[in-house]
Amino acid sequence: MRTLTLNDKNYDVYLAKLALSRAIGYDADFSDTYNEEFEETVREFQRAKDLRVDGIFGPDTWQTALPFLYGFTLHTVEQDDTVFNLSEYYSTSADAIIKANPDIDTKNLTVGTRLVIPYLFPLVTDKIPYSSVLTQYILYGLVARYPFLELSKAGNSVMGKSIYTVKIGRGTNEYFYNASHHANEWITTPLLLKFIEEYSKSYSENTTIGTLGATYLYNISSLYLIPLVNPDGVDLVNSAIDTENAYYIRAKEIADNYPSIPFPSGWKANIVGTDLNLNYPAFWEEAKRVKEAQGVTGPAPRDYVGDNPLSAVESKAVYDFTLSRNFRLSISYHTQGEVIYWKFLDYNPEGSYEIALRFARSSGYLVSETPLESGYAGYKDWFILNYNLPGYTIEVGKGVNPLPISELNSIYQKNVGILTDALTL
Repeated sequence: MRTLTLNDKNYDVYLAKLALSRAIGYDADFSDTYNEEFEETVREFQRAKDLRVDGIFGPDTWQTALPFLYGFTLHTVEQDDTVFNLSEYYSTSADAIIKANPDIDTKNLTVGTRLVIPYLFPLVTDKIPYSSVLTQYILYGLVARYPFLELSKAGNSVMGKSIYTVKIGRGTNEYFYNASHHANEWITTPLLLKFIEEYSKSYSENTTIGTLGATYLYNISSLYLIPLVNPDGVDLVNSAIDTENAYYIRAKEIADNYPSIPFPSGWKANIVGTDLNLNYPAFWEEAKRVKEAQGVTGPAPRDYVGDNPLSAVESKAVYDFTLSRNFRLSISYHTQGEVIYWKFLDYNPEGSYEIALRFARSSGYLVSETPLESGYAGYKDWFILNYNLPGYTIEVGKGVNPLPISELNSIYQKNVGILTDALTL
Protein backbone atom coordinates (compact mmCIF):
# COMPACT_ATOMS: atom_id res chain seq x y z
CA MET A 1 0.00 0.00 0.00
CA ARG A 2 1.20 3.50 -0.77
CA THR A 3 1.61 6.16 1.90
CA LEU A 4 -1.38 8.52 1.89
CA THR A 5 -1.33 12.19 2.82
CA LEU A 6 -3.62 15.22 2.66
CA ASN A 7 -5.17 15.84 -0.79
CA ASP A 8 -4.13 12.47 -2.21
CA LYS A 9 -6.75 11.05 -4.57
CA ASN A 10 -6.61 7.35 -5.45
CA TYR A 11 -8.27 4.00 -4.77
CA ASP A 12 -6.21 3.33 -1.65
CA VAL A 13 -7.99 6.24 0.02
CA TYR A 14 -11.24 4.27 -0.32
CA LEU A 15 -9.65 1.34 1.48
CA ALA A 16 -8.21 3.52 4.24
CA LYS A 17 -11.61 5.10 4.85
CA LEU A 18 -13.31 1.71 4.89
CA ALA A 19 -10.80 0.41 7.44
CA LEU A 20 -11.32 3.35 9.78
CA SER A 21 -15.09 3.20 9.42
CA ARG A 22 -14.83 -0.26 10.94
CA ALA A 23 -12.10 0.52 13.44
CA ILE A 24 -13.40 3.76 14.99
CA GLY A 25 -16.70 4.50 13.29
CA TYR A 26 -15.64 6.96 10.57
CA ASP A 27 -18.83 7.60 8.61
CA ALA A 28 -18.40 10.85 6.72
CA ASP A 29 -17.08 11.30 3.19
CA PHE A 30 -16.41 8.03 1.33
CA SER A 31 -14.85 9.62 -1.74
CA ASP A 32 -11.35 8.75 -2.95
CA THR A 33 -9.93 12.06 -1.67
CA TYR A 34 -7.84 12.35 1.50
CA ASN A 35 -9.39 15.51 2.94
CA GLU A 36 -8.80 17.39 6.19
CA GLU A 37 -11.68 15.66 7.96
CA PHE A 38 -10.21 12.25 7.19
CA GLU A 39 -6.74 13.42 8.17
CA GLU A 40 -8.10 14.22 11.63
CA THR A 41 -9.77 10.80 11.75
CA VAL A 42 -6.40 9.22 10.98
CA ARG A 43 -4.89 11.14 13.89
CA GLU A 44 -7.67 9.84 16.14
CA PHE A 45 -6.95 6.27 15.02
CA GLN A 46 -3.23 6.72 15.55
CA ARG A 47 -3.77 8.03 19.07
CA ALA A 48 -6.09 5.12 19.89
CA LYS A 49 -3.53 2.58 18.63
CA ASP A 50 -0.42 4.22 20.18
CA LEU A 51 1.04 5.05 16.78
CA ARG A 52 2.94 8.14 15.76
CA VAL A 53 0.28 10.86 15.46
CA ASP A 54 0.96 12.65 12.18
CA GLY A 55 -2.23 12.23 10.12
CA ILE A 56 -0.29 10.30 7.48
CA PHE A 57 -1.46 6.84 6.45
CA GLY A 58 1.99 5.29 6.32
CA PRO A 59 3.29 1.71 6.74
CA ASP A 60 2.63 1.42 10.49
CA THR A 61 -0.87 2.83 10.15
CA TRP A 62 -1.63 0.50 7.25
CA GLN A 63 -0.35 -2.51 9.20
CA THR A 64 -2.59 -1.63 12.13
CA ALA A 65 -5.59 -0.94 9.88
CA LEU A 66 -5.35 -4.04 7.67
CA PRO A 67 -7.17 -6.42 10.06
CA PHE A 68 -10.21 -4.17 9.66
CA LEU A 69 -10.13 -4.80 5.91
CA TYR A 70 -9.68 -8.56 6.30
CA GLY A 71 -12.27 -8.68 9.08
CA PHE A 72 -10.12 -10.66 11.49
CA THR A 73 -6.89 -10.58 13.42
CA LEU A 74 -4.60 -13.32 14.74
CA HIS A 75 -3.82 -14.02 18.38
CA THR A 76 -1.23 -16.37 19.85
CA VAL A 77 -2.62 -18.03 22.95
CA GLU A 78 -0.92 -17.08 26.23
CA GLN A 79 -1.21 -18.49 29.73
CA ASP A 80 -4.67 -17.92 31.27
CA ASP A 81 -6.28 -16.95 27.95
CA THR A 82 -9.88 -18.07 27.55
CA VAL A 83 -12.28 -17.73 24.66
CA PHE A 84 -14.42 -15.45 26.79
CA ASN A 85 -11.66 -13.02 27.79
CA LEU A 86 -10.34 -12.94 24.23
CA SER A 87 -13.81 -12.06 22.98
CA GLU A 88 -13.94 -9.23 25.53
CA TYR A 89 -10.46 -7.96 24.64
CA TYR A 90 -11.10 -7.90 20.89
CA SER A 91 -14.74 -6.71 21.13
CA THR A 92 -16.06 -9.78 19.36
CA SER A 93 -18.05 -12.82 20.50
CA ALA A 94 -17.01 -16.18 21.88
CA ASP A 95 -19.26 -17.84 19.33
CA ALA A 96 -17.46 -16.12 16.42
CA ILE A 97 -14.08 -17.26 17.76
CA ILE A 98 -15.26 -20.84 18.18
CA LYS A 99 -16.71 -20.98 14.65
CA ALA A 100 -13.48 -19.65 13.15
CA ASN A 101 -11.40 -22.18 15.12
CA PRO A 102 -13.46 -25.37 15.08
CA ASP A 103 -10.64 -27.63 16.26
CA ILE A 104 -9.80 -25.88 19.54
CA ASP A 105 -10.63 -27.18 23.00
CA THR A 106 -12.61 -24.21 24.25
CA LYS A 107 -12.11 -25.21 27.89
CA ASN A 108 -8.35 -25.62 27.63
CA LEU A 109 -6.63 -23.40 25.07
CA THR A 110 -3.12 -24.57 24.23
CA VAL A 111 -0.44 -21.95 24.85
CA GLY A 112 1.26 -20.99 21.59
CA THR A 113 -1.73 -21.87 19.40
CA ARG A 114 -2.57 -19.22 16.84
CA LEU A 115 -6.25 -18.30 16.79
CA VAL A 116 -8.31 -16.46 14.22
CA ILE A 117 -10.21 -13.66 15.97
CA PRO A 118 -13.07 -12.50 13.72
CA TYR A 119 -14.58 -9.06 14.08
CA LEU A 120 -18.36 -8.81 14.03
CA PHE A 121 -18.98 -6.31 11.21
CA PRO A 122 -20.15 -7.56 7.78
CA LEU A 123 -17.30 -7.96 5.31
CA VAL A 124 -19.30 -7.02 2.23
CA THR A 125 -19.68 -3.26 2.11
CA ASP A 126 -21.88 -0.86 0.20
CA LYS A 127 -19.65 2.13 1.00
CA ILE A 128 -17.01 2.04 -1.75
CA PRO A 129 -16.50 0.73 -5.30
CA TYR A 130 -15.02 -2.75 -5.63
CA SER A 131 -11.59 -3.83 -6.87
CA SER A 132 -9.56 -7.01 -7.04
CA VAL A 133 -7.82 -6.08 -3.79
CA LEU A 134 -11.05 -5.45 -1.88
CA THR A 135 -12.47 -8.69 -3.26
CA GLN A 136 -9.39 -10.56 -2.04
CA TYR A 137 -9.67 -9.03 1.44
CA ILE A 138 -13.30 -10.10 1.64
CA LEU A 139 -12.64 -13.64 0.41
CA TYR A 140 -9.75 -14.16 2.82
CA GLY A 141 -11.91 -12.80 5.62
CA LEU A 142 -14.83 -15.05 4.77
CA VAL A 143 -12.67 -18.17 4.72
CA ALA A 144 -11.13 -17.17 8.06
CA ARG A 145 -14.54 -16.64 9.65
CA TYR A 146 -16.14 -19.67 8.03
CA PRO A 147 -13.47 -22.37 7.52
CA PHE A 148 -15.95 -24.71 5.83
CA LEU A 149 -15.62 -22.48 2.75
CA GLU A 150 -13.07 -23.63 0.17
CA LEU A 151 -11.08 -20.94 -1.64
CA SER A 152 -9.08 -21.75 -4.75
CA LYS A 153 -8.04 -20.25 -8.09
CA ALA A 154 -9.27 -20.85 -11.62
CA GLY A 155 -6.32 -18.97 -13.07
CA ASN A 156 -4.83 -15.50 -13.42
CA SER A 157 -5.73 -12.38 -15.35
CA VAL A 158 -3.57 -10.67 -17.96
CA MET A 159 -1.96 -8.62 -15.17
CA GLY A 160 -1.43 -11.73 -13.04
CA LYS A 161 -4.28 -11.17 -10.59
CA SER A 162 -5.97 -14.21 -9.11
CA ILE A 163 -9.32 -15.35 -10.47
CA TYR A 164 -10.71 -16.86 -7.28
CA THR A 165 -13.21 -19.67 -6.90
CA VAL A 166 -15.26 -20.35 -3.79
CA LYS A 167 -17.05 -23.56 -2.88
CA ILE A 168 -19.81 -23.89 -0.30
CA GLY A 169 -21.78 -27.06 0.36
CA ARG A 170 -21.21 -30.81 0.37
CA GLY A 171 -24.05 -32.12 -1.78
CA THR A 172 -23.61 -34.22 -4.91
CA ASN A 173 -25.37 -31.70 -7.20
CA GLU A 174 -22.95 -29.03 -8.45
CA TYR A 175 -23.91 -25.48 -9.49
CA PHE A 176 -21.94 -22.51 -10.80
CA TYR A 177 -22.44 -18.76 -10.40
CA ASN A 178 -20.12 -16.15 -11.90
CA ALA A 179 -19.98 -12.35 -12.03
CA SER A 180 -18.14 -9.42 -13.59
CA HIS A 181 -17.27 -10.80 -16.99
CA HIS A 182 -17.79 -7.14 -17.92
CA ALA A 183 -15.69 -4.54 -16.12
CA ASN A 184 -18.29 -1.82 -15.67
CA GLU A 185 -20.83 -4.36 -14.40
CA TRP A 186 -18.73 -4.82 -11.25
CA ILE A 187 -21.66 -4.48 -8.82
CA THR A 188 -22.37 -8.14 -9.59
CA THR A 189 -19.19 -9.03 -7.68
CA PRO A 190 -20.42 -7.77 -4.29
CA LEU A 191 -23.79 -9.34 -5.13
CA LEU A 192 -22.19 -12.80 -5.11
CA LEU A 193 -19.88 -11.94 -2.21
CA LYS A 194 -22.88 -10.85 -0.15
CA PHE A 195 -24.62 -14.11 -0.97
CA ILE A 196 -21.57 -16.10 0.14
CA GLU A 197 -21.43 -14.14 3.39
CA GLU A 198 -25.15 -14.43 4.15
CA TYR A 199 -25.26 -18.13 3.22
CA SER A 200 -22.20 -18.88 5.35
CA LYS A 201 -23.55 -16.97 8.33
CA SER A 202 -26.93 -18.67 8.04
CA TYR A 203 -25.35 -22.12 7.78
CA SER A 204 -23.13 -21.48 10.80
CA GLU A 205 -26.21 -20.41 12.80
CA ASN A 206 -28.54 -23.09 11.37
CA THR A 207 -30.99 -20.45 10.12
CA THR A 208 -32.58 -19.62 6.77
CA ILE A 209 -31.18 -17.87 3.72
CA GLY A 210 -34.00 -16.37 1.71
CA THR A 211 -36.86 -18.71 2.53
CA LEU A 212 -34.82 -21.92 2.66
CA GLY A 213 -32.85 -23.59 5.41
CA ALA A 214 -29.14 -23.00 4.91
CA THR A 215 -28.23 -26.42 6.33
CA TYR A 216 -30.64 -28.07 3.90
CA LEU A 217 -29.05 -26.26 0.95
CA TYR A 218 -25.54 -27.04 2.20
CA ASN A 219 -26.29 -30.76 2.40
CA ILE A 220 -27.99 -31.15 -0.99
CA SER A 221 -25.74 -28.94 -3.15
CA SER A 222 -22.18 -27.92 -3.86
CA LEU A 223 -22.07 -24.35 -5.10
CA TYR A 224 -19.01 -23.01 -6.90
CA LEU A 225 -18.64 -19.29 -7.54
CA ILE A 226 -16.25 -17.02 -9.39
CA PRO A 227 -17.21 -13.61 -8.01
CA LEU A 228 -14.75 -11.66 -10.18
CA VAL A 229 -14.00 -12.99 -13.66
CA ASN A 230 -12.38 -9.76 -14.92
CA PRO A 231 -10.21 -8.31 -12.12
CA ASP A 232 -8.05 -6.10 -14.33
CA GLY A 233 -11.04 -4.56 -16.08
CA VAL A 234 -12.86 -3.84 -12.83
CA ASP A 235 -9.71 -2.25 -11.42
CA LEU A 236 -9.48 -0.07 -14.53
CA VAL A 237 -13.09 1.13 -14.25
CA ASN A 238 -12.76 1.93 -10.55
CA SER A 239 -9.38 3.68 -10.80
CA ALA A 240 -7.52 0.96 -8.93
CA ILE A 241 -4.73 0.90 -11.54
CA ASP A 242 -2.13 3.68 -11.53
CA THR A 243 -2.35 5.95 -14.55
CA GLU A 244 1.40 5.44 -15.07
CA ASN A 245 0.95 1.69 -15.40
CA ALA A 246 1.70 0.42 -18.93
CA TYR A 247 -1.59 -1.50 -19.06
CA TYR A 248 -3.53 1.62 -18.13
CA ILE A 249 -1.72 3.64 -20.78
CA ARG A 250 -2.46 1.03 -23.45
CA ALA A 251 -6.12 0.84 -22.39
CA LYS A 252 -6.38 4.62 -22.65
CA GLU A 253 -4.90 4.48 -26.15
CA ILE A 254 -7.51 1.88 -27.13
CA ALA A 255 -10.29 3.99 -25.62
CA ASP A 256 -9.15 7.09 -27.49
CA ASN A 257 -10.21 5.34 -30.71
CA TYR A 258 -13.77 5.16 -29.35
CA PRO A 259 -14.52 8.71 -28.14
CA SER A 260 -18.24 8.00 -27.79
CA ILE A 261 -17.51 5.50 -24.99
CA PRO A 262 -16.60 7.26 -21.72
CA PHE A 263 -13.30 6.21 -20.20
CA PRO A 264 -12.93 4.39 -17.94
CA SER A 265 -16.60 4.08 -16.91
CA GLY A 266 -17.70 2.67 -20.28
CA TRP A 267 -15.05 -0.06 -20.34
CA LYS A 268 -16.44 -3.64 -20.43
CA ALA A 269 -13.49 -5.60 -21.81
CA ASN A 270 -10.47 -7.12 -20.13
CA ILE A 271 -7.43 -4.90 -19.74
CA VAL A 272 -6.19 -5.53 -23.30
CA GLY A 273 -9.54 -4.88 -24.98
CA THR A 274 -11.20 -8.30 -25.41
CA ASP A 275 -14.85 -8.60 -24.42
CA LEU A 276 -14.76 -11.73 -22.27
CA ASN A 277 -18.41 -12.57 -22.81
CA LEU A 278 -17.86 -12.68 -26.57
CA ASN A 279 -14.86 -14.99 -26.37
CA TYR A 280 -16.40 -18.42 -25.78
CA PRO A 281 -16.65 -21.16 -28.45
CA ALA A 282 -20.37 -20.84 -29.14
CA PHE A 283 -20.78 -19.64 -32.73
CA TRP A 284 -17.82 -17.33 -32.10
CA GLU A 285 -17.38 -16.76 -35.83
CA GLU A 286 -20.91 -15.38 -36.01
CA ALA A 287 -20.20 -13.04 -33.10
CA LYS A 288 -17.09 -11.89 -34.97
CA ARG A 289 -19.12 -11.21 -38.12
CA VAL A 290 -21.75 -9.22 -36.21
CA LYS A 291 -19.28 -7.09 -34.26
CA GLU A 292 -17.05 -6.41 -37.25
CA ALA A 293 -20.14 -5.26 -39.15
CA GLN A 294 -20.68 -2.83 -36.27
CA GLY A 295 -17.15 -1.52 -36.76
CA VAL A 296 -15.28 -3.35 -33.98
CA THR A 297 -12.35 -5.13 -35.62
CA GLY A 298 -9.68 -4.95 -32.93
CA PRO A 299 -9.15 -4.34 -29.22
CA ALA A 300 -11.84 -2.03 -27.89
CA PRO A 301 -13.51 -0.96 -24.64
CA ARG A 302 -16.32 -3.38 -25.52
CA ASP A 303 -17.53 -5.78 -28.24
CA TYR A 304 -14.17 -7.06 -29.53
CA VAL A 305 -14.50 -10.85 -29.69
CA GLY A 306 -10.76 -11.55 -29.47
CA ASP A 307 -8.33 -13.06 -31.96
CA ASN A 308 -9.78 -16.53 -31.45
CA PRO A 309 -12.23 -18.29 -29.13
CA LEU A 310 -10.73 -18.38 -25.63
CA SER A 311 -7.88 -16.09 -26.63
CA ALA A 312 -8.43 -14.17 -23.38
CA VAL A 313 -6.81 -15.81 -20.37
CA GLU A 314 -9.78 -14.93 -18.17
CA SER A 315 -12.42 -16.61 -20.34
CA LYS A 316 -10.08 -19.57 -20.82
CA ALA A 317 -9.77 -19.90 -17.03
CA VAL A 318 -13.56 -19.96 -16.58
CA TYR A 319 -13.90 -22.41 -19.48
CA ASP A 320 -11.28 -24.79 -18.04
CA PHE A 321 -12.78 -24.53 -14.57
CA THR A 322 -16.20 -25.44 -15.94
CA LEU A 323 -14.80 -28.47 -17.75
CA SER A 324 -13.21 -29.66 -14.51
CA ARG A 325 -16.58 -29.83 -12.72
CA ASN A 326 -19.98 -31.41 -13.30
CA PHE A 327 -22.32 -28.44 -13.09
CA ARG A 328 -26.02 -29.04 -13.66
CA LEU A 329 -26.89 -25.32 -13.91
CA SER A 330 -25.04 -22.03 -14.33
CA ILE A 331 -25.91 -18.40 -13.69
CA SER A 332 -23.85 -15.54 -15.13
CA TYR A 333 -24.53 -12.15 -13.58
CA HIS A 334 -24.46 -8.94 -15.61
CA THR A 335 -26.04 -5.48 -15.51
CA GLN A 336 -28.50 -4.00 -16.27
CA GLY A 337 -32.22 -4.23 -17.19
CA GLU A 338 -33.74 -6.74 -14.73
CA VAL A 339 -33.98 -9.43 -17.40
CA ILE A 340 -33.38 -13.19 -17.37
CA TYR A 341 -31.96 -14.66 -20.60
CA TRP A 342 -32.54 -18.39 -20.69
CA LYS A 343 -31.77 -19.97 -24.08
CA PHE A 344 -29.19 -19.97 -26.87
CA LEU A 345 -30.55 -19.76 -30.42
CA ASP A 346 -32.79 -22.83 -30.76
CA TYR A 347 -30.96 -24.76 -28.04
CA ASN A 348 -33.47 -25.16 -25.25
CA PRO A 349 -32.40 -27.60 -22.51
CA GLU A 350 -35.23 -29.44 -20.83
CA GLY A 351 -36.82 -27.42 -18.05
CA SER A 352 -34.89 -24.23 -18.81
CA TYR A 353 -37.90 -22.06 -19.54
CA GLU A 354 -39.83 -23.31 -16.51
CA ILE A 355 -36.83 -22.56 -14.28
CA ALA A 356 -36.56 -19.08 -15.79
CA LEU A 357 -40.20 -18.48 -14.90
CA ARG A 358 -39.48 -19.55 -11.31
CA PHE A 359 -36.60 -17.09 -11.18
CA ALA A 360 -38.86 -14.38 -12.61
CA ARG A 361 -41.53 -14.95 -9.99
CA SER A 362 -38.91 -14.73 -7.25
CA SER A 363 -37.18 -11.59 -8.53
CA GLY A 364 -39.82 -9.68 -10.46
CA TYR A 365 -37.52 -9.74 -13.50
CA LEU A 366 -38.66 -10.30 -17.07
CA VAL A 367 -37.86 -13.48 -19.02
CA SER A 368 -36.53 -12.85 -22.50
CA GLU A 369 -34.48 -14.28 -25.34
CA THR A 370 -31.07 -12.77 -25.94
CA PRO A 371 -31.01 -10.10 -28.69
CA LEU A 372 -29.33 -11.49 -31.81
CA GLU A 373 -26.64 -8.80 -31.86
CA SER A 374 -25.49 -10.09 -28.45
CA GLY A 375 -26.59 -13.68 -28.92
CA TYR A 376 -23.32 -15.50 -29.60
CA ALA A 377 -20.08 -16.50 -27.87
CA GLY A 378 -21.14 -15.73 -24.30
CA TYR A 379 -20.54 -18.01 -21.34
CA LYS A 380 -24.22 -18.88 -21.04
CA ASP A 381 -24.31 -19.68 -24.75
CA TRP A 382 -21.35 -22.03 -24.53
CA PHE A 383 -22.66 -23.73 -21.39
CA ILE A 384 -26.01 -24.49 -23.05
CA LEU A 385 -24.38 -25.55 -26.33
CA ASN A 386 -21.78 -27.77 -24.70
CA TYR A 387 -23.85 -29.43 -21.97
CA ASN A 388 -27.49 -29.07 -23.03
CA LEU A 389 -28.21 -27.98 -19.45
CA PRO A 390 -29.90 -24.86 -18.05
CA GLY A 391 -27.71 -21.77 -18.23
CA TYR A 392 -28.79 -18.20 -17.54
CA THR A 393 -27.58 -14.67 -17.98
CA ILE A 394 -29.27 -12.44 -15.43
CA GLU A 395 -29.12 -8.68 -15.93
CA VAL A 396 -29.58 -7.00 -12.55
CA GLY A 397 -30.52 -3.43 -11.73
CA LYS A 398 -31.61 -0.55 -13.89
CA GLY A 399 -29.78 2.55 -15.03
CA VAL A 400 -26.46 3.34 -16.66
CA ASN A 401 -23.40 1.16 -16.10
CA PRO A 402 -21.62 1.15 -13.78
CA LEU A 403 -24.51 1.06 -11.34
CA PRO A 404 -23.78 2.79 -8.01
CA ILE A 405 -22.81 0.65 -5.04
CA SER A 406 -25.79 2.11 -3.18
CA GLU A 407 -27.96 -0.22 -5.31
CA LEU A 408 -26.33 -3.36 -3.89
CA ASN A 409 -28.81 -4.20 -1.14
CA SER A 410 -31.83 -3.67 -3.39
CA ILE A 411 -30.30 -5.90 -6.07
CA TYR A 412 -29.46 -8.55 -3.49
CA GLN A 413 -32.99 -8.66 -2.12
CA LYS A 414 -34.38 -9.25 -5.61
CA ASN A 415 -31.88 -12.02 -6.35
CA VAL A 416 -31.50 -13.97 -3.11
CA GLY A 417 -34.52 -16.08 -4.05
CA ILE A 418 -32.90 -17.02 -7.36
CA LEU A 419 -29.56 -17.76 -5.72
CA THR A 420 -31.13 -20.11 -3.19
CA ASP A 421 -33.87 -21.67 -5.32
CA ALA A 422 -31.38 -22.66 -8.03
CA LEU A 423 -29.61 -24.94 -5.54
CA THR A 424 -32.71 -27.11 -5.22
CA LEU A 425 -33.05 -27.82 -8.95
